[in-house]
Amino acid sequence: MGKHSNFPRRKEDEYLTPYEAALPLKPFLSGIRTFSEPCCADGRLIRWVESFGPLCIHSGDIQTGTDARTDPVLESTIVDAIITNPPYTWDVLAALVDRFMRIAPTWLLLEADFKYNLRTQDFMRHCSDVVPVGRVRWFIETTDDSKANYAWYRFHIQHTRGPVFHTVQEIDKRGIRKKQREGVPVV
Repeated sequence: MGKHSNFPRRKEDEYLTPYEAALPLKPFLSGIRTFSEPCCADGRLIRWVESFGPLCIHSGDIQTGTDARTDPVLESTIVDAIITNPPYTWDVLAALVDRFMRIAPTWLLLEADFKYNLRTQDFMRHCSDVVPVGRVRWFIETTDDSKANYAWYRFHIQHTRGPVFHTVQEIDKRGIRKKQREGVPVV
């Protein structure tokens, strides 16, 4: 999946967002009543975010025929935010960040190192917040966390001063994972 492994990439960069990765975003959703999830895969990020309060009124995914780079409905739907775990392939990601931040304030789950890459600097001036997630266990059936750290990045075209870096939140990842293994709902 990433720069630290030799596992093959999943088709369309489909890495389903676990609850532990969505939870750090919860305190930052105040005032967001509606959102769009344009890279929704199986919809689990929608379920997590809706459990925090906001309502998803638009979603789509490339695997079901909706390309977020060109989806006309996304542009015409009025939402308080776009919230998604986008594909990380650079050409696709760059087009998505550029498009999304022009439509609505946008929260993206990205590798924490995103902010330190030279090719991301034009985007970083439009980034208002970076919320750390830490390492993520992308696959519940494994005992391995990712080798990279992740964070939520908030982008909006009207913001031009760069980001505020928030402190990491204490999240009981082990407890969440134990519940998931036992089939207990986490929300």
